[in-house]
Amino acid sequence: MDAPSLHVRSYGADLGADRHDYAQLVLPLGGAVLLDIEGRRDRLDVLRGACVAPGAWHAQAGDGPNASLILDVDAGALSHPAWERLLERPFMALGPGARKLIEFMGVMRAQPDLLAGWVPLLLDTIALDAPRPTSRLAALLARVDAEPGLAWTTETMARCAGLSVSRLHALFRTELATSPHAWLRDLRLSRARAWLAETSRPIADIALAAGFSDQSALTRALRDATGMTPGAYRRARSARAS
Repeated sequence: MDAPSLHVRSYGADLGADRHDYAQLVLPLGGAVLLDIEGRRDRLDVLRGACVAPGAWHAQAGDGPNASLILDVDAGALSHPAWERLLERPFMALGPGARKLIEFMGVMRAQPDLLAGWVPLLLDTIALDAPRPTSRLAALLARVDAEPGLAWTTETMARCAGLSVSRLHALFRTELATSPHAWLRDLRLSRARAWLAETSRPIADIALAAGFSDQSALTRALRDATGMTPGAYRRARSARAS
């Protein structure tokens, strides 16, 4: 398990003991769970979660119908500064900000790439005084990558990340050595190229899904990048694959 693993689990009435070599966050989406972590017990609900340290014996039982978002993280991947605090105090309150993120991640769990980008922001919100700008950026990148066809601009990206436009530009320069506009352009073009090569979707549909205003805009961008029109690019990729 290299990347964090996210899934939803419901617990029955039996307290089944378990241990594993990865850390685990238990974040209820509904109902309640009774959790014992090496003799420390608490009742988890939508306002209270828990962190199980790698190798810790733990047992859990559902208190009626329940569902929890479970985040599994390898011990070697515990580099986020929140983990030290979470592992010291295994039971934690879940404030409004954390609740919104947990609910969002529960709904979007079928998109693992998107969820992985939101994990740092979730950890910040649960354990730190305020989300770090880099965590906000990671969540933003995952959000835009999941839906490049939305009407993203530098301003809407900054608003989504909870940052000023100038701070967003500074983060992109520091973390990615590019600008928000250039990153968005490259993402959209990369997605369009993948769809042209791997699907038979109409070019006009691909243009809109990737975030271009129309097929002509995609044609201009692709010609600038590759010297080919979308149709020519698709034919070339098809010939290469055959």
